[in-house]
Order: sequence, then structure tokens, then C-alpha cells
Amino acid sequence: MMESNAGALLNPWLSMWTQPRRTMRQVLETDPERLVLALAAIAGVSRALDRASLKSLGDHLPLVAVLGLSIIGGALSGMLLLYLFGFLLRWTGRWFGAGGAAPQHVRAAIAWPNVITCWALLLWAPQLLLFGKELFTTETPRLDANPGMTLLLLGFFLLELVVGVWFIVAFLKCVGEVQGFSAWKALANVLVAGLVMVAPFAILGVIIAVVAS
Repeated sequence: MMESNAGALLNPWLSMWTQPRRTMRQVLETDPERLVLALAAIAGVSRALDRASLKSLGDHLPLVAVLGLSIIGGALSGMLLLYLFGFLLRWTGRWFGAGGAAPQHVRAAIAWPNVITCWALLLWAPQLLLFGKELFTTETPRLDANPGMTLLLLGFFLLELVVGVWFIVAFLKCVGEVQGFSAWKALANVLVAGLVMVAPFAILGVIIAVVAS
């Protein structure tokens, strides 16, 4: 992922793919709060659709309900995660020597790499038209009867996988830019913040299991 030093104004919807650090600097210098909530909501919808597919939610709900829950619940969870994870990244970042980045800057670093997620989300439109509810069900009779459709679905999956890896790289570079870290140090901070976030739920689960046994 090459970074250019040219001084021209960037289009973040395109430059985030190839110049994430410079794009992040431009966002911070202009308006770090612009579109942050919208991008976080869109990212939440994307994650919710992926979870609905992995959990075969269509086995229990009609397609309209699956999509509605993914859009509404995903958007709300995305915005909540923006603030929660932003707080944790600032907190754990101090353990790694971060210089106290402003909260809105950290939230911008979390949100803006999701322009890549927005492009990936567009792939859901042709998939829904082609595969319908079978994207969210355990049983897939139409796909099973058509190897060509199965290969096409695999192609979509591989494309989404590539985009997902690209997003992770851009995300780490944006977090690193805001906190003064390398991408590798940003990765360590993200992992620690993630552990801090899930630790209370893991401890609660263990306590419930012990009490119930």
C-alpha cells in the first residue's frame, strides 16, 4: 500500500485504499467529526449482515426480518462500538506511549477506514438478487443444484476476504497515524483494547457457568 507525498487534496473515498495515513491526516486537518457516525453505522450493518449469514438467521426468520434487524441493529451497534472502542483505544494507547490523541481524532481513525467497508457493502446487492434468502440459511437447494452459482458465491466470498484484509491494513495505519504509532504497534494496541473489551463478558460467563453447575 503506497503512500504519496503529493500536496493535492484527496478524495477519501478513493485515497483510503492506497494512502490511508495521508488521508487520515487530511481528515484530521479538515473536519474529524464529518460522517463519523454514518460510517460507523454502515460498518455495523456490514458486520450484522455477515453475522446473520454465519449464524443462518434465515432458518428462523423471513428475509425481510433478517435484513431489517441487520440494518437497524447493526447501525446502532456500530455507533455504540465507535464510542466504546474509541475510549478503550485512547486508554490502552497510553500504555504504549501514545501522546493523548483527542477523542474525536481516535473516533475518526476508527470510522474513516470504513469507506472501504462501504464499497464492500455494495457487493451485497448483487448477492441478494442472485442468491436471495439462501445467503442466510443452512439449507441451500438452489445453490446445491447449480455449481456455477456456487462458484460465483465463492468468488464473492474471496473478493470480500481481500477487501477485509485491505480494510484491516488501512485501519491499523489510520490508528497509528492518530496515535503516533507504526501499524504494528497500532495492531498491538487494538488487540489489547479488544481484550479489555471482551474480558468482563468472559469473566461474567465463567461466573455464570460456575454458579449454574
